[in-house]
Amino acid sequence: MGRDNLIYCGIDWAERHHDVALVDDTGELLAKRRITDDAAGYKLLLDLLAEYGDTEKAPIPIAIETSRGLLVAVLRTGKRQVFAINPMAAARYRDRHSVSRKKSDPGDALVLANILRTDMHAHRPLPQDSDLARAIAVLARAQQDATWNRQQNSNQLRSLLREYYPSALEAFATWQNGLCRPEARELLRLAPTPSQAARLSRPQIQAALKRAGRKRGIEAEAERLREVFRAEWAHQPPMVEDALGKQMLALLIQLEAACTAADDLAKAVEEAFPQHPDAQVILSFPGLGVQLGARVLAEIGDDRSRFADARGLKAYAGASPITRASGKKSSIIRRRVKNDRLNHAGYLWAFAAPNGSPGAKAHYRRRRDVQGDWHAAALRNLFNRMLGQLYCCLQEHTLFDELIAFPAPALEAEKAAA
Repeated sequence: MGRDNLIYCGIDWAERHHDVALVDDTGELLAKRRITDDAAGYKLLLDLLAEYGDTEKAPIPIAIETSRGLLVAVLRTGKRQVFAINPMAAARYRDRHSVSRKKSDPGDALVLANILRTDMHAHRPLPQDSDLARAIAVLARAQQDATWNRQQNSNQLRSLLREYYPSALEAFATWQNGLCRPEARELLRLAPTPSQAARLSRPQIQAALKRAGRKRGIEAEAERLREVFRAEWAHQPPMVEDALGKQMLALLIQLEAACTAADDLAKAVEEAFPQHPDAQVILSFPGLGVQLGARVLAEIGDDRSRFADARGLKAYAGASPITRASGKKSSIIRRRVKNDRLNHAGYLWAFAAPNGSPGAKAHYRRRRDVQGDWHAAALRNLFNRMLGQLYCCLQEHTLFDELIAFPAPALEAEKAAA
């Protein structure tokens, strides 16, 4: 079939099947299908699009309520524009066509197609990131999730130990990362209750530290741990203590799995991220290491046309404030709708940047002492400043320059006067 008019496609996706609707630029429904979520269903969809004029040079734009999955991967081949429509936005568009609040999967597919027909200019297609950038995004996000999961499991274990095993918390308090360290996990596995820990000998503790990979100061550390375990502590009744010990071992298994996952994914990120052309630029910024830099790249991608300017990137990250004005009232507040992962990475980035950049440190102090910002607000402002610099450096593929990012106050005054 020839393609005389503009055609738009909407897909309402589900786990087992997807509903497809095609409309022309007048809003007339041209075709509707229900396809299965497998290779046969994807082929049927591509054949349907081709039947209505979809070609490699002039692909039919598609609206769908997700940005992930095999179906989206199939549709993103070539130059086709795929628009991930927010489900809340799609629900508002549905109310434009019907006030009875009726809903159906084929009807939702039609609504999505009409969104592109009427307001395609107001929505952005999925960015055309490289395969390497998308692979790094998968690894960086998975490592971030594993890190959060590890912290959650560590907090659960810490809460349980406070109920019956305070000596363990005291023994591990001097270690960085505490319960997540292999030495702590090995000792808890060896002695799941405080009564068992008090009976541990020096050779047993030393052997546990060696099994955990410790190389230095084993004898002195074993002596310190033995004294902590044998000190005077309150105890639960023996039967309750044993039961809590078994519960602790179950939580310890979960923590060990989370630690292993976080470590393995961190190694995978360390292997993949330096291969990307933007890695050198990102790592030149103070406060950004391999893991945090990979998280930043994962969220902003490497499609240079994704953001029209630095302001768009700042708004996407939630770094720039938003103005709410109505009548005589006007207020400037922090942005709530944002990319939460990038915003979280930005907080850590701004927190670490002053340690490696005198300009960033001076900017933070100026926001605190002169502008009167709270700590979080000052970090958010610094993140906003650094993100603008990153956008320019990535566009021009140049490294971070301290003098350009944070010029001397005299130079700033001269530029402002000019």
